[in-house]
Amino acid sequence: MELTNQFIFGVGLLLTVSILASVVSSRIGAPLLLVFLVIGMLVGEQGPVGIHFDDIQGAHLIGSLALAIILFDGGLRTQTSSFRVGLKPALSLATVGVVITASVTGLFVSWLFNIHWMAGLLIGAIVGSTDAAAVFNLLHSRGLELKQRVQATLEIESGSNDPMAIFLTIALIDFLLGQYTSFGWGMAIEFASQMGIGALIGIIGGRGLTALINRLPLTPSLYSLLALSGGLLIYGIAAVIGGSGFLAAYLAGIILANRPHQAAQNIRRFHDGIAWLSQIGMFLMLGLLVTPSELLPVAGQAMLVAGVLILVARPLAVVICLLPFRFPWREQVFISWVGLRGAVPILLGLFPILAGVEGARDYFNIAFFIVLVSLIAQGWTIAPLARFLRIEVPHVTGASQRMELDIPGQHDHEFVGYQLQPRSEVVNWPANRVPLPKQARLLTLIRNGEPLDKPHHQTLQVGDYVYLLTTSRELPALDRLFGASAEQERLEEHRFFGEFVISADTPLGDLADAYGLKLPYKGAASELIGPHLYSRFKHQPVVGDRIRFEGFQLVVRELEAGKITKVGLKIARSPNKRAVKKRSNKN
Repeated sequence: MELTNQFIFGVGLLLTVSILASVVSSRIGAPLLLVFLVIGMLVGEQGPVGIHFDDIQGAHLIGSLALAIILFDGGLRTQTSSFRVGLKPALSLATVGVVITASVTGLFVSWLFNIHWMAGLLIGAIVGSTDAAAVFNLLHSRGLELKQRVQATLEIESGSNDPMAIFLTIALIDFLLGQYTSFGWGMAIEFASQMGIGALIGIIGGRGLTALINRLPLTPSLYSLLALSGGLLIYGIAAVIGGSGFLAAYLAGIILANRPHQAAQNIRRFHDGIAWLSQIGMFLMLGLLVTPSELLPVAGQAMLVAGVLILVARPLAVVICLLPFRFPWREQVFISWVGLRGAVPILLGLFPILAGVEGARDYFNIAFFIVLVSLIAQGWTIAPLARFLRIEVPHVTGASQRMELDIPGQHDHEFVGYQLQPRSEVVNWPANRVPLPKQARLLTLIRNGEPLDKPHHQTLQVGDYVYLLTTSRELPALDRLFGASAEQERLEEHRFFGEFVISADTPLGDLADAYGLKLPYKGAASELIGPHLYSRFKHQPVVGDRIRFEGFQLVVRELEAGKITKVGLKIARSPNKRAVKKRSNKN
């Protein structure tokens, strides 16, 4: 009885300390995963608390369960609209990129430690996958918003590269144990089988789970538990029949997130919390598992391996994999640096121990040390690098309150509320003049704690609470109208996009005449802005992409279904009075 009480007290204390530590980490810019690992090491056998934990099998079980939940939650936060710009490059990085990273790192390890090249490749495979989800926790906590092309690529890669790293690790363990004698079609068929089964179970399971949620009349809170149990069931089915359970869980989350279903907002909120709990628990456990004194003998060499991984292997993989997609060099540099290592390499480091591979404990210690170096060196510098490379875009805060309407057959409608800030676009506008999206309706306006009569006839003021009925598809447009930009001066909209908003259907010649601008060649005057920009870009454009002309820039401001609809005009020199007057008359 006393032991049970002490255990519950210890778990509660650890979770509370970890959550409170997240506040400190966000202020100093430290990645949360590093904080959780350090806390785990401090309560471990060589820390002040001195808890002894060496259950490798239990750690593998808990880690796999936590990772399945995290990947399912990652799928719930992935919108299929991001596939347009991020799917192909992400899949290239998640497959070919992992192989290149593991090979380059593994061969260096083999040379450095003077071990068999197969053992070196095993270490390379263990540390070959990234944990970009942790990166975006850090970026979002610092109020950064990346270009959609970069963000989509990293998010999809983070959810889909783990199966490749797991397959390579298991295959190389089998080689070292003599179960394989050479690379051949057998391995290729096994890999295709694992990925194919995982993808099939994930897609079918995701659709089935969505249908089940929509058809069952449950207590609202049970829908979240049904989604969680369904995600784990899909993982288990895929894994039991020889597929990739992690890929299945991720795809099931994507299917569920992008199909209308009951209690969608409650499910997302619940899984956000349960994913955080899984990350905290997994990293505390992994921190407990490591013995700090065992890291010191491999520290120097592991530091060199981390350097090759971060500065050579990952950048080489990014350059090769993104070559067909013509990513700008700034974005390639950032994607290369965001090869953050996290939970998966440490978890994979347990596989050789469980399999009884000779020297397996050293593999685990090397992987753990590389994760520490990655979290410190890369995790602490990601936000400054994003600013330095200028791949962030203005971020508009979303609705402060959201509540879904679970009307049978109408799962997409919800109430949203905004508190107007000084930088909100609609401040001082008459409410009936606000260009609301087609399916959005103004319901009420609250000022000084009191709802106003006839809200449509009021003038919107700073501090007002505006409540609307809308659908999730209309939220981005409402965020732009009612949300507030909380950016630093360099990311204020007029500084980032330019002083004027121009339709993409405007001829370049009209633009040049209105502002006294010089076009790159004579024939450009008859071209429309949108098609001209498409011809100049070497990739699918996203918000924030820009083309520089002599004396001015055109910046992509809005897109609909991948088509440029509005651009910002940023003039390097002040336009003359005649041009400004002419433009004003045209408006």
